[in-house]
Amino acid sequence: MKELMKMEGVSLTYYTKERETLAFENLNFSLKEGEFVAVVGPSGCGKTSLLSVIAGLIPPTKGRVTFPHAAGKKTEDFIGYMLQRDELFAWRSIRKNVLLPLEIKHALTDEKRKYADELLKKYGLWEFADYYPHQLSGGMKQRAALIRTLSFQPDLLLLDEPFSALDYQTRLNVCDDVYSIIKGEKKTALLVTHDIAEAISIADRILVLTKRPAKIKTVHTIPHKEGETPFSRRENKDFRAWFELLWEELNER
Repeated sequence: MKELMKMEGVSLTYYTKERETLAFENLNFSLKEGEFVAVVGPSGCGKTSLLSVIAGLIPPTKGRVTFPHAAGKKTEDFIGYMLQRDELFAWRSIRKNVLLPLEIKHALTDEKRKYADELLKKYGLWEFADYYPHQLSGGMKQRAALIRTLSFQPDLLLLDEPFSALDYQTRLNVCDDVYSIIKGEKKTALLVTHDIAEAISIADRILVLTKRPAKIKTVHTIPHKEGETPFSRRENKDFRAWFELLWEELNER
């Protein structure tokens, strides 16, 4: 598999008038094409800041992030960023929300419009294309938000706790939906989450960060059988053992 993103010796320090705060230091890891990787760590260790650095929203204090196969694309065209909440605009229909990134990028061609429509049809939202966000369930809105992120065909998806605003039952269903869409579209994804069970059920690899200043403590490859869904993986006989291992690592003093 091709190496899609490479992080080399990356550190981030926040500066204020009173002090400087080292968020994370000397991070080294890469993402391969088609991988689904989760990042877990203690609260305040800089997980969301890590996504911001990869997306180019915050420059690293040290080190560099490269995209070996970006093929001349701008970072904003290569990366799609999905936030904790769906952030759909209430006054736009679902279809118009999905097309918004293409409008902003002045890239709303007939071909791109057709691709966005195909995504809505493929993932069960076409009949709701003219509905408004308030008319959809939380899970459907999150699915629409992911389709919006995919509409301009990014290579890498950054997911910042995209299920955290949902109730538990909806989270389980949406987790399956998001996983199937990302795998179905053959995208690479980096997920930040506080939920250990969620990370185990959805990720091919899990990066465990230490307390701030965060370093990579361990990297685990999670064996999954082909055809399993995140929900069905929670019934795997090894699931509890993985959960206990990660819990211990995150709570070691």
